[in-house]
Amino acid sequence: MHELSLLEGVLSIIEDNADTQGYTSVKKVCLEIGALSCVEPEALRFGFDIVMKNSVADGATLDIVTMPGQAICQQCGCETKVFELHTPCPDCQSFSLDIQSGLEMRVRDLIVN
Repeated sequence: MHELSLLEGVLSIIEDNADTQGYTSVKKVCLEIGALSCVEPEALRFGFDIVMKNSVADGATLDIVTMPGQAICQQCGCETKVFELHTPCPDCQSFSLDIQSGLEMRVRDLIVN
């Protein structure tokens, strides 16, 4: 489950920012996850409390926002939202979509003390 290592990266970001920004605890973490990222939101929810234990984010809640992917068709130039890899173009049905976004995961917001 690579979600645990992703959560460890999130914790590292939180703790680095706690040092530089001067906060001592986190109440809420909001993650933005691209629909094409192959990250399982339920696995993140399952591991969140475990990874955050005994840190500045111990007891924080987790909010996950899933963002659709964006793609441009290389055949007809159509710009479209995509929610799965290997999706055909809605205009020409070509599978030559150039993914522009939707593969990323980022810390969107923190509510801190």
